[in-house]
Amino acid sequence: MAFRKHQITRRESFATLGLPAFSLGLSGCYKAKTPPKELSVDFVVIGGGLGGCAAALSALQSGLTVIMTEETDWIGGQLTSQGVPPDEHQWIEDFGCTQTYRDLRNAIRRHYKKNYPLTEDARGNETLNPGSGSVSRLCHAPRVALACIESRLEPFISSGKLTLLKQTIPAAVEADNDEVKSVEVLNLESNKQLILRGRFFADATELGELLPMAQCEHVVGTEGKSATGELHMPEKASRSNQQAFTMCFAVDHNEGENYTIDQPREYEFWKNFIPEITPPWPGHLLDFNYTHPSSGLSKRLGFNPTGPHQTGIINLWTYRRILAAKNFLPESGLQDISLINWPQNDYLLGNLVDVTREEQKYHIARAKQLSLSLLYWLQTEAPRDDGGQGWPGLRLRNDIMGTSDGLAKYPYVRESRRIKALTTILEQHCGVKNRMEIKGLNDAEGLRAKRYPDSVGIGHYQIDLHPSSGGDNYIDFATLPFEIPLGALIPRRIKNLIPASKNIGTTHLTNGCYRLHPVEWNIGEVAGILVSESIAKSTNPEHFYKNKKLLTEFQDTLVKRGVEIRWPNTLETKSQHESC
Repeated sequence: MAFRKHQITRRESFATLGLPAFSLGLSGCYKAKTPPKELSVDFVVIGGGLGGCAAALSALQSGLTVIMTEETDWIGGQLTSQGVPPDEHQWIEDFGCTQTYRDLRNAIRRHYKKNYPLTEDARGNETLNPGSGSVSRLCHAPRVALACIESRLEPFISSGKLTLLKQTIPAAVEADNDEVKSVEVLNLESNKQLILRGRFFADATELGELLPMAQCEHVVGTEGKSATGELHMPEKASRSNQQAFTMCFAVDHNEGENYTIDQPREYEFWKNFIPEITPPWPGHLLDFNYTHPSSGLSKRLGFNPTGPHQTGIINLWTYRRILAAKNFLPESGLQDISLINWPQNDYLLGNLVDVTREEQKYHIARAKQLSLSLLYWLQTEAPRDDGGQGWPGLRLRNDIMGTSDGLAKYPYVRESRRIKALTTILEQHCGVKNRMEIKGLNDAEGLRAKRYPDSVGIGHYQIDLHPSSGGDNYIDFATLPFEIPLGALIPRRIKNLIPASKNIGTTHLTNGCYRLHPVEWNIGEVAGILVSESIAKSTNPEHFYKNKKLLTEFQDTLVKRGVEIRWPNTLETKSQHESC
């Protein structure tokens, strides 16, 4: 029995590049001066993103005691610390998610109706979209999601059932006989360690950080076509070929005013940067021309914060707008706020997974420079429909992200380490073209995704891979409404470690449709219920996969708790996914 330790870089060392104190993966070893304090519960959840919160909540509702850690000071991951409005499917208002995820969406709408000066029409709209953004039917501010998630966990914190450790990262794992015994964590503020003991553990980190610490077999980057046989898989296997990550930010616009930031130190580099990817990018990254994801053609994006755009396929201002002034009373003074998560600030020059801490710090700093350069370009040089240049009235909204630099607290991570699972989800299971090919069909009429006997949830999204650090341009194509197999949540060897985020048994490709908000929540919720049922039946999670009776009972439990595990036999298609 031994700890597998990873270096902890002290908080002061982050200051050299102006970085927040998040870990994003560790390597090496360190020694604590005094023996760490120990805490013991039923279930330890490492990572407080959407999956981690759902795992903790479902386990708590089952009566378990839980510890959950979170790297930043905001739980909620994609919705909060990363600042990304929910990417969801076209049926989300009626079905296609768990009841608790639907409850969260409804709570967000109620929060606006209770606390914000909405217009009469907006207040009466059952499907209120506060930002009226086109990317989602529920574009909203990160702080609202944070408040709604925290309110669900607060009763369990008050009762002592949940211990929430913010600004805390995993440092080491103690394992023996294919079981995790404890996780040593470090508080980034106090630099103090804790030993967390539990009967079960969830890796709900954004990068799958527990997997290498626990020596849990996992995959990074592209598997290669010969390994998976997937139609769109890159030919070459490469651990370093990973999707871009993004440092998001929010802005409003004030006509006639000047909020131009100081020129970022890397502005000249990013202004002239042309991505080296295949097929080729149509020009400079800081430009409104881009590669359309599904067609592969060069197309122009529109941008106009003052009204309708005259050129371009969409208006980037309204695409991820998280507050729309038209929904609020004029006297409120509230104005449009747009969340900037675009092709132009996708960072392609390095990864956060499978690299040293110094490399991570370097790439995060450069990704921040890219986002700030994009803002400066928009303020000063971006072409306007009227022939002018720039919108100096664009104002960086530090308050929206809760940071001093105005950028998100944490990078928007699209691709994590992924467990080698009992079931690996392939493109052949859910991709329209690949599934037609293996079925010998000429069209998709009546085509369905693979039906898993062990389904524990459902979801839908394009396989939407952003340009990669390995030189791939967009890989983006249609999928079928899919199921989440239980086998994808169970490692091949480790008995009591469950993935609860985007680290399940997908491939580089299928990660692209299983990584979105409602699916991550579904995965986390099932992980928490799986742990509670394993404890109740004194068994291990893999037995629910292998034993038909246990599986049926488990699926019945999920359905009773509001987890949808099958799509309806008929679905009405409303619209196609449009990614920018």
